[in-house]
Amino acid sequence: MQVSQPNNVKIYNLSAGKSLPEWLSERKRRTLQKNDIDIRRRIELIQEFEMPTASTNIQVSSDKEYIMATGVYKPRVRCFETSQLSMKFERCLDSDVVKFCILSEDYSKMVFLQSDRYVEFHVQYGRYYRTRIPRFGRDLTYHKPSCDLYLVGAGPEIYRLNLDQGKFLNPLKTDAAGINVCDMNPVHQLFAAGTTEGRVECWDPRSRSRVGVLDVGLSGITQDRSDYIPSVTALKYRDGLTMGVGTATGHVLLYDLRSSHPLLVKDHQYGLPINSLSFQDKLGVVLSTDSKILKIWDRETGKPFTSIEPQTNINDLCVFPDSGLLFMATEAPKMLVYYIPSLGPAPRWCSFLDNLTEELEEDQQPTVYDDYKFVTKDDLEKLGLNHLIGTNLLRAYMHGYFMDIRLYQKAKTIAEPFAFEEYRKKKIQEKIDEERENRVRIKKLPRINRALAEKLLEEKPKKDKKLDEKGPDVSNPLGDDRFAAMFKNPDFQVDQESEEFKLLHPVMSKHDKRKSKKSKQLEDKKQQQLLSQFDEVEELEGRPSSEESSSDDEHTWREEQRKELKKNTKKSSTTKQPKFYEFKQAAEYKSMHSVVSSTNSLQNRVSLGDRLRKENNSKIIKTTGSSVGEMEMTFSLKKDVEETKRQKERKEHREERKKVRRSAGNLMAGEKKKPVFWRGKRVK
Repeated sequence: MQVSQPNNVKIYNLSAGKSLPEWLSERKRRTLQKNDIDIRRRIELIQEFEMPTASTNIQVSSDKEYIMATGVYKPRVRCFETSQLSMKFERCLDSDVVKFCILSEDYSKMVFLQSDRYVEFHVQYGRYYRTRIPRFGRDLTYHKPSCDLYLVGAGPEIYRLNLDQGKFLNPLKTDAAGINVCDMNPVHQLFAAGTTEGRVECWDPRSRSRVGVLDVGLSGITQDRSDYIPSVTALKYRDGLTMGVGTATGHVLLYDLRSSHPLLVKDHQYGLPINSLSFQDKLGVVLSTDSKILKIWDRETGKPFTSIEPQTNINDLCVFPDSGLLFMATEAPKMLVYYIPSLGPAPRWCSFLDNLTEELEEDQQPTVYDDYKFVTKDDLEKLGLNHLIGTNLLRAYMHGYFMDIRLYQKAKTIAEPFAFEEYRKKKIQEKIDEERENRVRIKKLPRINRALAEKLLEEKPKKDKKLDEKGPDVSNPLGDDRFAAMFKNPDFQVDQESEEFKLLHPVMSKHDKRKSKKSKQLEDKKQQQLLSQFDEVEELEGRPSSEESSSDDEHTWREEQRKELKKNTKKSSTTKQPKFYEFKQAAEYKSMHSVVSSTNSLQNRVSLGDRLRKENNSKIIKTTGSSVGEMEMTFSLKKDVEETKRQKERKEHREERKKVRRSAGNLMAGEKKKPVFWRGKRVK
């Protein structure tokens, strides 16, 4: 027994394993079973469940006690009794059996449609009667209420043979060139026939008239050839309203008899004719087969349930009623037996299968497609293997195919000869990137949307430890690859001077205000530094230091540098900034500040003239205006006594230093070398 698990559904192949020849002795059989594991594991559900060359059809009797099978060569029929798990009898026929039907509940009455246009009736002891039809037959069905046997074949006629009267009745004439299959509805006995033109004709056996025609070939099937109409190759009723139709292109269509449009279209993707259909009402699935594969799928949605792909071609499928046991007639001596516990329990006569499968489920089984590669149609086009569709090298599965991994690797090396070099370069680049991640990185703002990037970096919140454990923070567009084009593609550059941007942002944001304020402060700071340098130069001339002992050339150089700097600052102030006025003396500013502050105080509520008299820093002149009482007052501010004293001391100190200072030019003999200065300091 072999176990497979496609689509997580366990399938037990009860026919797997080596078969022992019949001429072996019992001693040899026992020794082989001891030494060979495959023979020891072999389960023979029904003894001699096989044919000499191949099997064509399998059916189960209505009482579920007998299994009938036909095969070649020679043409024969075999009956297997389930209660004994062995073959009951075997009968040879004159020609191959195309189809057969069990008329009674057991094996006592059967009819065989043969390939040489003969129709044979068999009873319990053997052949009862033999007759011939005008054309080669392809299918047959039995109508129990009227005892009519319907036979269809290569012509447009539907032949009726009444078994009660023992004679042919008038045939039903259709518009088709040939009829492939037929079936009788088990509820209301509506007869349906599938034609080679892709139509299904329904006939009422009571009135012997056609009640409807269903065009299958043009409903939901896409074909590469527009002039080709697929014929109907399989037909099966589920109940009084649902009907399944299989076509020659590998499509299965489910119809409601009240509508001409299909409820569901299922494609086998092999392009091979559908040869049998069956319904399982417990799970609501459909079992459809072509010559390559059995597919089990959901009746409502078409979702795949599982599939079975034997090594040989499939001729017929038989599902044991109300169970998960399947029989397959194939182009091999063995008739395959499969058990799927998910479909249903084992029949009563082989209930031991449930115990075996429960024990095997505890062991881990290898998958079926370990040595196969799944490819789609696009992959096959890239590899140039489209011509393999429909051959044994490709196995259709869901929306693609399985192919041998060795064939796939060979085809890929031919189609992509430099794939390994690209893979090698990619791996090398990955290793280089890993090493670069460990280096110290300097954050650089992007060239495009620089202001936006700077704003995002400033507003970036602190990372939480929980977020770091989960993964990278993508709340900021700078750290998300999805927004990388915003800082790389020039088309995403935001023009802040455009009218559209100003309309969308009429009020300057806090960030922009802070940024402009900060830049303005930096400019003011630079200007103050330049002005302070000028003041330091002036102060150094009046203070004793080692640098004051430099030559006259140094003094002239400083004067020139000061003039140039003043010119530059004046130009920048005139061009960029408005003109500002300031008080030069601190005492005057203090006095004015005291005047302004005193006006706000509640304690000093006195006139301006009284306050100026108390300070003694100005001369007040009063003049009378008009008769209305207006007064005009003017005053002139005086310099602070301390400030004037300080200026006088600086002037005296400078005059004293000039008298004491001596030039060092007379001490140098020969050619005089000019001193070298660097940034205001003497170097040499």
